[in-house]
This record gives sequence, structure tokens and C-alpha cells, in this order.
Amino acid sequence: MSGSARALAYAVHALTASGVVVALAAMLEVASETPDPRRVLAWLGLAIAIDAIDGPLARAAVIERNAPAIDGRTIDDIVDYLTYTFIPLALVLRMGWTAGPAWLAASAVGLAMVTSLFGFAHRAAKDEQAGFFRGFPSYWNLAAYYFGLWASLYDTAGRVAVTVALLVLAVSTVLPVRFVYPNRARPPWRRPILLGAVGWGVLLAVSLPWYPRPGETGGIAPAAMWLSLSYPLFYCAVSVRLDRG
Repeated sequence: MSGSARALAYAVHALTASGVVVALAAMLEVASETPDPRRVLAWLGLAIAIDAIDGPLARAAVIERNAPAIDGRTIDDIVDYLTYTFIPLALVLRMGWTAGPAWLAASAVGLAMVTSLFGFAHRAAKDEQAGFFRGFPSYWNLAAYYFGLWASLYDTAGRVAVTVALLVLAVSTVLPVRFVYPNRARPPWRRPILLGAVGWGVLLAVSLPWYPRPGETGGIAPAAMWLSLSYPLFYCAVSVRLDRG
């Protein structure tokens, strides 16, 4: 094992671990007196970017051989739970995007946090060889983006939709259904899934300055919001198609 290979492997571990600093910045904003969801979502977007590149870098650096003392998967799971589940769900609760009394909102969010924790801890959570996640893969950071829009666009009806979607996704996290693992998707689907995700991410990022006030000049029109949902629908359709073989 060369010194440079070892240093590179530990640098990848450090990159993965840097996600916890991003999580801290996001959580500080959630807990502030007047939280700005745009800042929270921007930090969570940075966490997604780190998560998207650290896996391929880890494989390129042969990290299990060159930095075997550190379990990168454990670091990754901890950071992912914070940035994909705990903080976005805390944001949903803090901003009051759900319907009903406070106890119902806290219960729904708490259920999602617990089921996602079981999802992360399940021994078959990731089937990397086949290219699937087991259950809804706790993309609460992305769900939260839409939850804020629905609550802003449709007021009470939007908050009811958020609550229903929250409960449905929470339950689906522990169901034996499979969703495509984008970085491990089978050809020829990997490229359109990854390119679509990049384009979708750019669309959400461009819309972020007006978030979640879609009625303002230059803001997010309802039609644009619904159009942006075409990629999640595509992702779900491909997941069903590939799962069925």
C-alpha cells in the first residue's frame, strides 16, 4: 500500500465525514428564531452533492483496502440519516407544513423518523449488486422541498396532502418494495436516471431563491412545480419496471 493511495483513501473518508458539518449548519438554521427554508434546503443540497460523489471516489480509491481501519459505510449512514431524514423532517415540523394539531404533526414526523431509522438499519437496505434500495429510500430532503410548496400553494388542502404523503412514505419505508439505486442502476437505465437527476436538481436549485413563495413575480408557478414532479414519477416508474424484471 503506497502512502499516496492511503492518503487519498482517508481524504475520501474526510469528504464523507464533512457531511456532518453540513448537517450542523442546516440544523442551526432549522433551530433559529426565524428559519429560512431556502438556506436549509441549500445546505441539504450540498449534502446530496457530497453523497453523490463520495461513493464513486471511494471505489476509485479502493478505500476498503487502503483505509481499512475506518468503516466508510457507517459514516455514510450516519450522515445520510441526518441529512436525508432527521433534518428535513425537523424542517417540515418547524415550518408547520402539516395539517391538524401539533401532536398529530409531531406523531407523523416521529413515525417517519423511526421507520426511516429501521430502513437504514435493515440488513438488506441496499442491494448494490442488483442496484436497488429496499423500501422508500428516505428521500425526505426532496419530499420536504415539495411539502413546503404544497403548503404554500394550497394552504389547508396542501397541508392535508403533506400529512397524507408523509404517512404513506413513512409506511413504505419498511415495506418490501424496491427503488432503483441511481449510481448502481442497470444499463441502459443508469445514464437517463443520473442525467435526469442532474437536470431535476438544477431545476430545483434555480427555483430555490423564490421558495416557498410561488406567487411572487418570477417565482415558482404551480405548473412549473407540477412539471418538476415528472422526474420523481419517472424514477418510480423505472423502479417498478426494473423490480419486475
